[in-house]
Amino acid sequence: MGSATGSAFDTETLRRGIEGNTGNTLLSLYADDARIRIVDRVHQPSHPTELHGRVQIAELLDDIYRRDMTHKLEQCVIQGDHAAYSESCEYADGTRVLAESMITLRDGKIAEQLIIQAWDE
Repeated sequence: MGSATGSAFDTETLRRGIEGNTGNTLLSLYADDARIRIVDRVHQPSHPTELHGRVQIAELLDDIYRRDMTHKLEQCVIQGDHAAYSESCEYADGTRVLAESMITLRDGKIAEQLIIQAWDE
């Protein structure tokens, strides 16, 4: 049983979550007490957006996946309990967003995530 816990998280599961039509698959990858920090032009490194727990994360994902945009997993590297991935998004009007994530895994779930994102203006 013990060795199976790490296999819960893989690139294809992440891809299905990111590229899906709702945030539900993605949400299932997070631990109950997961923490996300988001840094961008508005939320600078000294004052990142911080989300704690799956309820707040669900609200973020619901908001994102309600928008008229596509999401694509570009690259993903998983090594032990750490992973990094690049995600590109495009709104219907052609505005593009690029997000880089560094995550820490615990028992195959995302425990911590740092997202650095930039968008066309």
